[in-house]
Amino acid sequence: MKSLSTVKNLLNDARTNHYAVPGFECLSDMYVRPILDVAEQQRSPVILLLLGCDVEGRAMHYLAGLIHSVAPHYDIPIAMQLDHATDIDVIKRCIDHGFTSVMFDGTALPYEKNVEVSARVVELAKPHGVSVEAELGCVAGKEIDGADIGETVLTRPEDVVEFVEATGVDALAVSIGTAHGIYASKPDLDIETLKAIDAVSQVPLVLHGGSDTPADQVQEAVRNGITKFNVYTDTRLAINSAIPETLKITEKRPDELSNIVFQPIHDSISKNVRSKIAMALSSGRV
Repeated sequence: MKSLSTVKNLLNDARTNHYAVPGFECLSDMYVRPILDVAEQQRSPVILLLLGCDVEGRAMHYLAGLIHSVAPHYDIPIAMQLDHATDIDVIKRCIDHGFTSVMFDGTALPYEKNVEVSARVVELAKPHGVSVEAELGCVAGKEIDGADIGETVLTRPEDVVEFVEATGVDALAVSIGTAHGIYASKPDLDIETLKAIDAVSQVPLVLHGGSDTPADQVQEAVRNGITKFNVYTDTRLAINSAIPETLKITEKRPDELSNIVFQPIHDSISKNVRSKIAMALSSGRV
């Protein structure tokens, strides 16, 4: 049976062949099956993203253990990545539990400190064959708890070469005008800055804030160097949209819920995954 792939391998192929690999946040086991089922149907590689709060306590064993158990039964490349990590201890724990990639988020740190800690994460991960993604610039928006992340700081092409050489990271998340969460107004991605970054970057580029970003803008970014984009908010909104139908089922058939009560949520997540795979131009890449 196949083992989990690394994000480095997935993104190197995506960069060579001009598509992106979608990364979907998995807050619970409810997310995993529809994401993997649709990805396999679409013959698309996929990345399962988990935040530090998703793997606290025994959640690590439930989610990471589940993914390791089911992934070999799918005939597509699958990677498991710790997303937006800021705690070295959490990173170490995820490496020990078989994550194939970690993303260190040093955007709240001064540039020099971001370089220092990102390089430290690479030192921890490399002996285990674990890929490392870091971030340069700042993607604004809202944190999970509703806190304001702050203003967008676009990634400067002139910083990219120095940062990658100093840290040894395998992928770089860049800021070109996206935001986490829902936009207050329609974004206008800076494709010219992306082109300049891609021209000098030694590693594949990543776009955070993939939810609520217009498909045409995401695809333009993919055509100009983005090899991975993350989806979080749109999946949660897909679940929210399915709750009314779920409530109708519980009202009509309260004694026969086991097989059908979660079907609307499963279907809604599946629809969202299918649309993001189309956006990534990754269908049929396996």
